[in-house]
Amino acid sequence: MPKIVDHDQRRLELVDATWRIIARLGMEGATMREIAEEAGFANGALKPYFPTKDLLLTSAFGHVFNRTNQRIATMTDGLSGVAALRAFCAEVLPLDEERVNEARIVIPFWQKALNDADMAALHSESMSQWHTTITAHCAAARAAGEITTPIGDAAVADHLLNMMLGAQIVVALSPTEHFSRDLAGQLDNYLALLAG
Repeated sequence: MPKIVDHDQRRLELVDATWRIIARLGMEGATMREIAEEAGFANGALKPYFPTKDLLLTSAFGHVFNRTNQRIATMTDGLSGVAALRAFCAEVLPLDEERVNEARIVIPFWQKALNDADMAALHSESMSQWHTTITAHCAAARAAGEITTPIGDAAVADHLLNMMLGAQIVVALSPTEHFSRDLAGQLDNYLALLAG
């Protein structure tokens, strides 16, 4: 009897392997051969699923974004206002090894997106989704009297997104110089400014 192959599971295994290789070896070290070996497949087994490395990178970015969103949904469940904002941001900020590794995938994706319209569109859509959610949490915080700054909610969302994405770059490039408590403290300080 022929072996039944779960193609969706195989795609996920390849994306997970890509995630691990990029985190460990960087983008240049993430060859199709290395990824296939990491996933336990023959080199040629990748082609039917991901004919090019760029398609695999796009899938890896989408996977990281989805994982982050799942964590955000779990950690913000039942929260509102500033508590929801803090929980949201904490899941994006590179506060532990997993989130630093995610940043190591996101950064090369950004580089590729500079010259690839599909990748740029995926990034834009992802950030728009986050911006909308952050703005809604700000509005709830303002309605509850937790945010009193005259800076508008959309502008606050801009600030928080720039802080989170900037932190990903800084920590991915020099992880030993930047500690998670510093980032968490910076977030708390910024949120305190919104209340004052």
